[in-house]
Amino acid sequence: MSTEYTTITWTVDDDGVAVLTLNRPDSLNAFDLTMARELEQVFLVDARDDEVRAVVVTGAGRAFCAGMDLSGEGNVFGLDESLLPSPEEFRAHYDEAPYHDDVRDTGGRVTLAIHALGKPVIAAINGAAVGIGATMTLAMDFRMVSTRARIGFVFGRLGIVPEACSSWFLPRLVGIQTALEWVYSADILDARTVVDGGLARSVHEPDELLPAAIALARSFVVDRSPVAVALAKKLIYRNVGVATPLEAHLSDSLAMYYTSIGDGKEGVAAFLEKRTPTFTGRASELPAVFPGD
Repeated sequence: MSTEYTTITWTVDDDGVAVLTLNRPDSLNAFDLTMARELEQVFLVDARDDEVRAVVVTGAGRAFCAGMDLSGEGNVFGLDESLLPSPEEFRAHYDEAPYHDDVRDTGGRVTLAIHALGKPVIAAINGAAVGIGATMTLAMDFRMVSTRARIGFVFGRLGIVPEACSSWFLPRLVGIQTALEWVYSADILDARTVVDGGLARSVHEPDELLPAAIALARSFVVDRSPVAVALAKKLIYRNVGVATPLEAHLSDSLAMYYTSIGDGKEGVAAFLEKRTPTFTGRASELPAVFPGD
């Protein structure tokens, strides 16, 4: 039975391409604590179902996500202002009460869930994407934008800092200098600027954006091994930060070894027999290729 959601919609087609739509159009899909919980649920549970092969994220109406909903009472970010944890205390207990719910950045919990998903995730940014509306997309593998998209890392205007792990993701995507300029200025960036800056893959006319994103997702999963796709994603994200090529070689070797005796046998046979492969591996059952897997 599928989960019922109030701030998002979730559909999966016959090829396993899921479309996740941020669905608060009357408030420009502003991010609130309910949306945070529902997005975390989707990426930690629903999207991990083996029937789901890729996820496309977009917004209902004319916006992608206009940032945090600032209309709530009290601390609009859902944080307990009485705790005042030290860095040492927080790091030692961040995943326990009360820190998990009352100190941790909700946007960061969402992006960590997105990043951990071993499947392609594509943002189809159809309109305004500011604050968390921009930073949540950084954990996705691709960003495609409408000509109407407007993206802003506007935290400086509110006296707060970039969140949602964006200090890790953004400079890796666009470089330190561009990341700092976009954050310092808190400017609203148009579609061409974010494509030229390396943040977005491509720009599309509004009515062509979602079909293009779904077609790209489908090209990644139809007749592809879900195990090979998941391991490739894991290898690239993990090995970009290792100290030497040897470290990458060790994990690559194990990934190659285990895929060669798994879906790789079917892939080679299908190639030699000039037919479409039928892969049976499951993304939920990956071999261990890194220490601690």
